[in-house]
Amino acid sequence: MSSSAAEKAFLLLTDGTLFEGKAFGFRGEAIGEVVFNTGITGYQEVLTDPSYFGQLVLFTYPELGNTGVNPYDQEALHPSVKGLIVREFSQNPSNWRSKQSLESWLQEEGVVGISGLDTRALVKHLRSHGAMNGVISTNGTSSLVELLEKLRFSRCMEGLDLVKEVTTREPYMWNSTCEVGFDRRLKSREGSPYRVVAVDFGIKRSILERLVSHGCEVKVVPANSDISLVHDFSPEGVFFSNGPGDPSAVSEGIDLAKKLIKGVDLPMFGICLGHQILGLAIGGRTFKLAYGHRGLNHPCGKNGQIEITSQNHGFALDPKSLPREIVDVTHFNLNDKTVAGIAFVNRPIFGVQYHPEASPGPHDADHHFARFVSLMEQRRKSVV
Repeated sequence: MSSSAAEKAFLLLTDGTLFEGKAFGFRGEAIGEVVFNTGITGYQEVLTDPSYFGQLVLFTYPELGNTGVNPYDQEALHPSVKGLIVREFSQNPSNWRSKQSLESWLQEEGVVGISGLDTRALVKHLRSHGAMNGVISTNGTSSLVELLEKLRFSRCMEGLDLVKEVTTREPYMWNSTCEVGFDRRLKSREGSPYRVVAVDFGIKRSILERLVSHGCEVKVVPANSDISLVHDFSPEGVFFSNGPGDPSAVSEGIDLAKKLIKGVDLPMFGICLGHQILGLAIGGRTFKLAYGHRGLNHPCGKNGQIEITSQNHGFALDPKSLPREIVDVTHFNLNDKTVAGIAFVNRPIFGVQYHPEASPGPHDADHHFARFVSLMEQRRKSVV
């Protein structure tokens, strides 16, 4: 194969739509759900966010790689995405924090990339026809017919439990391993920290660091943990994390949430998939969005109170399925009126569909961490 042919790359969608571009990153094939992110900054956080596990991520911002990559902006140790789709990428990063180029990092991590295609046309196609599976081919080993046949047998996101692929295998105490770049918007609170168990469905590092900054001591446990493991830490609060895949398929996490809700009256807080798990645990239902919400500027609120939020999800709670005697809807996504926040009636339990940690992104919603801590503080005072 000639060098010019080796640089050619293809993105083929399940419906037969074909885009041609140039290869970058790791040379190979990657199959996954094609989704788009509208954020202007934070590509490294997106690529390492476990909620994107198994997906091919398209960035609407026209150029990536300008700031390179560094060890401080990662949400996990390694990328979670299978592939990256961009209009243009820079091979000459310029940033004082950069340690290597985006392309060399992708090559080391085995992430396939395609550039030089019409990303606006691709986004319009996904908005019109919905998110769908696709395959990126950058090594030229399969014909288009063979690639389409592989797509026919690829797994769809609905009904797919991907949490088991990203959750921790063993419990651990969180300690920041990256002092440079650590978000210190708040210093640790005075007095003994609040003991929090974080159920890991694919938790982001920035969430853990926000909990620590708000005065929490965090023990992270696997998604399939038994309730006894949670109680072993004598927690003052339980946090349910973000994560990938179809929330209704995370049966062990839903069962754990049911038991905790029925048990001791602990403050509980869920973000994204964790928020959905809380809704499913009380009999709610989720549904798949046409093309999801992935970006840094989504308005959410109710009754004139609005927050600008960072979002990354492909499923949402069905408001009609939520029992009104148990839970109130506190926030809506103002773009499409989907459920963006819930709170239990007369219980210290709540969740938000968006990401208050917002790394990067708006900080409007950081107060939800303070709310969680306030609930634990009230409980601590009541049991003394």
